[in-house]
Order: sequence, then C-alpha cells, then structure tokens
Amino acid sequence: MSFAMFIQHVFNALSLGSLYGLIAIGYTMVYGILRLINFAHGDIFMVSTYIVLFCVTLFHLPWGVAVLVTIAGTALFGVVIDRIAYRPLRSAPRISALISAIGVSFFIENICIVLFTGVPRSMDSVRNELLVRTIKLGSVSITPLAVFVPVCSFLLVAGLMWMLYKTKPGLAMRAISKDIETTRLMGVKVDSIIALTFAIGSGLAAAAGIMWGMRYPQINPFMGVMPGFKAFIAAVFGGIGSVQGAMAGGLILGFVEIMIVAFFPELSGYRDAFAFVLLILVLFVRPTGLFGEELEDKI
Repeated sequence: MSFAMFIQHVFNALSLGSLYGLIAIGYTMVYGILRLINFAHGDIFMVSTYIVLFCVTLFHLPWGVAVLVTIAGTALFGVVIDRIAYRPLRSAPRISALISAIGVSFFIENICIVLFTGVPRSMDSVRNELLVRTIKLGSVSITPLAVFVPVCSFLLVAGLMWMLYKTKPGLAMRAISKDIETTRLMGVKVDSIIALTFAIGSGLAAAAGIMWGMRYPQINPFMGVMPGFKAFIAAVFGGIGSVQGAMAGGLILGFVEIMIVAFFPELSGYRDAFAFVLLILVLFVRPTGLFGEELEDKI
C-alpha cells in the first residue's frame, strides 16, 4: 500500500469512526442515567436523514437552515419517544422499558416504510458541493467532507463535555446518573433532565445522520440498524456511560473496520463481522470497556 493510499484510509477511518462515536453518545447518555439501552436510537438516526431530505427537496430550505431544522426536529422526536414509551415505565422493571425500546424501534421502521416506502432514496440533493468536491494534495485525493466530519464531531463532543461539567443541567445529569431518587429529593426536575438527555442524544444522532447522508448518499427505513448496532458496540467498547469512551470506541471501531479492509481486501465482505468480534473480545477481557466503571443497577 502506498503512503498516499494509507493517508486516504486514515481520513476515511476518522470520518467513519467519528460518526459511530456521535451515535454512540446517545446510547451512553441514556444508559448512564436510566440504565436503559435505547434500541430505537439507530432509527432516530435514520429519521433525521429523511427530515433533512424533505427539508431540502420538499420545502426548499437553504442547506444551513435545513440542518438546524433537522437537528431541532430530531431532538424533539427523541423527547416525544421518551414521553410516550419510556416515562410511563420509570418505576417498572427494566425489562419492561427494554421491551418498549425494541417495540419503538420496530414501530419507527415500519411506519417509515408506510410513509416513505422501502425504496432507497438518493441524498444527492442534500450534499453540499463545497464539501464533496475532490481535492488533490500531491498524490493524496480527499474531499473536504472527510475533514469536516471528524472536526465537526469533535467540536460537538467538546461542546457536550462543556455542558456536562460547566452547567447546572450537566451537573443534574451527572447527579441523576449516580442516584436518581436522591437527586429528585434535592429538588431537581428529574423528568425534565431526562428529556433533555434524550434531546441532546437525538440531536447528535441527527448531526451524524446528516453527515452520513452526505458521505453515503442513499437512505432507506432500515439504514439505521447496522450503524446503530455498531455505535452500541462502540459505546460498550469505550465504556458504557462514558461520553469520552463512546467517542474513543467509535474511532477505534472505525479504524479497525477501514484498516482491516484496506490491508486485507479479500475480507471486505466480512467488515460488519469485525465489530461483533471486537465486542466479544472486549466483554471477555474488560467488560466495563476502556473508560467504563462499575455501575450500580437501578431498580
């Protein structure tokens, strides 16, 4: 492999890994507070791609406005899911909320098939021409999108970390993750903070969905399944409940996936399997993940 090809693969790995990381943050934030794996999160990611597509093609909104509307709309969608499917089960056994999450996932996928059909749709109309044009740097060919995606992802994560550690809502989130009942007794509006958590996680998934649609310009109602699974694996690998771990896990998973295929092209048909093998190895060696810590179960 030439040095130029290696550099291109590095940019591809950074881009893919940062998208996995953004999606994984939604899983890890909800789990950190509720000890719930939100299996509908990958479908929220999928819905965001349809929202931005229709904002551009149906309502003819400028690209920047369409992005903001999509992030806000997807964040609201996440809050609605929490209000309808999860909040009524706060005091129920966790298995009930888990079953509800699986049901919500199937419901979103099937309602999208009814509304949008199962035919894949092109995202070419959403792609920003400035981001997808090819730039030659010597013998290296990259697109601005390959740089924009990781930079934007890191900025979003930095903003989230600032919110978690420098603001009162962030303090409330961290307190709820430790002891939800004591935090409630301290006067914190727990349901509002949980709704904010769903909004932030869904908004980050929307940002990932928009960039995913520009990178892989074809969408369908089941497109969120595999990225959702891989993002969950990234969250577990980095340490479920850790925002930094989710991003680190996503980057590592992206590098593993891209580099193995780059060095062993004959294994390209098995690229999805590497993520699950990585999950099994992590659970054997370090069940809490790279940055994870033992978390008490919540009843």
